[in-house]
Formats: sequence, C-alpha cells, structure tokens
Amino acid sequence: MKARLAYSLLAGAFALSLACTPAEAPPPQEEQQAAVDPCEGLNTLTEAEKSDGWELLFDGKTTNGWHGYNGQSTEAWRIDECSLESVGTEGNYGSDKRADLTTDREYTNFELTIDWKATKGGNSGVLYGVVEDPKYDAPWETGPEYQFVDDEAQFDDGEGNLVDLEEWQEAGADYAMYVASEDKELKPVGEWNTTKIVVNGPHVEHWLNGRKILEFERWTDEWKKLKTTGKWKDYADYGDAKTGHIVIQDHGSVFWFRNIKIRELEDTPAAE
Repeated sequence: MKARLAYSLLAGAFALSLACTPAEAPPPQEEQQAAVDPCEGLNTLTEAEKSDGWELLFDGKTTNGWHGYNGQSTEAWRIDECSLESVGTEGNYGSDKRADLTTDREYTNFELTIDWKATKGGNSGVLYGVVEDPKYDAPWETGPEYQFVDDEAQFDDGEGNLVDLEEWQEAGADYAMYVASEDKELKPVGEWNTTKIVVNGPHVEHWLNGRKILEFERWTDEWKKLKTTGKWKDYADYGDAKTGHIVIQDHGSVFWFRNIKIRELEDTPAAE
C-alpha cells in the first residue's frame, strides 16, 4: 500500500512539473515575417512615372539636390519619418527671410507634385521661378508662391492684433495675386495634403488633393496690374523669370514634406 502511495505521489509530482514548465516562447514577430518598412511606397517612382519622365526631388533620406537660399545654413531642416521637416520656432511663426530650401537645378516648364502636412497656425509654401542672387534677401522677391497654410490660423497684423487670413493668403492661392477656388478640399491640420503645380509658359495651374483650384496666365495685362498695384509693387523682378529654382519656404513653422516629384514639359513660347 505504501509503495502504491509513493508511486502515485511520484507520478503526480512529475505531472505537476510538466504542467509548470513554461511553454516555449514563439519566435519574435520579426522572425515570423519581414519587418514592415515605414517608408515603403514613399519618395519613390513607379515604372510608369519613370517612363513618363518624372524625377524625384527628395529621396526620403537626405537633402541631396537642395541647398539653403543664397548659401544660408539649412540647420532648421531635418529628415523625420521619411519626410523633410522644417523644425519651426517659438510661436510656430517667424521671419520670412529664413533659410528656404532651394533646388540645385533650375526649371522652366514643369509639373510638380508635393505632399505637405501643416501644424496649427503653420505657414509655408512652395515657390518657382526663383532667382538666386545676393541682391535679393528672400526667394519671394522673385518667385511666385503656392501658399501652404492652416486656413484657420490668425496672424499678427503688425499692430498687435490677431486677424483672420484674407483670401489671397489662404492655402492654394498664388500668394498675394490670385485666390483659390472656394470649393477646395483642404485636409485638417495634421493630415497630408497633395499639391500639384503646372507651369507651362505663361499658363499656371494649382491643384489640391486631386482638384484644380486655380489657373491663370502670367505676364498678361491683368497679371501686371495685380503685381504693380498690390504687395509686389515695390519688387520689380517679382514673377518675371521664365526659368528659376524651386524653393520650399521656412517661415518659422513646423511642416513636413514628402513625395516631391517633377516632370519637365516641352518648351512653350512665353507671352511677352
């Protein structure tokens, strides 16, 4: 009886030890499947895009192909999560004469696409036809600007008062010249927008999130009147260059940019 009892106790202990033995841990998830690349599908060209003549202006990793306007330092720019980031300043708004990123190359006729994401109160833009010369303090003295901005933002009017944006300051506008369509679909702050700009001789188109929101002709009598009676009346060279750099503005706000692509178009005679 004692032997049978001892055997039963021994068997029970062995079974208990098996039950208490931890199960073999499954292999780490990265061993079960390939790690997902957070940059996958970003800042790349499809075979169709390559065939159509598109080129990347941003590789997602470096600022190769870009420099600070007129040789300024680019320390206010960094790469963050596969995007170009302007790191901003206190208050998320600053001087319009900071170190804007400027393409090494110049372009005449082209189609440009760029994704951008704003922060609350943020202000930025992309300019084209920019002339780089020490006699100019900033790209906006020569280059027209597609405005990137938080349309809900309010800005100091210079007298200490916070005021709403005017239409010519809102996202998608040809800044201080032509306003964007009222039915544009601007994504909320913190979400990605996709902009397309078409420049073909005198003809310019602004697109936002797949919809054309503005088109105009440069160097016409109407264009000249807007230039000489508005914000640019004291900037004789504004908008005159047919060939120039493309510039992303640092206005002291935090912004992100990615999928920056360009396709050059065949030359079109420009209006005189």
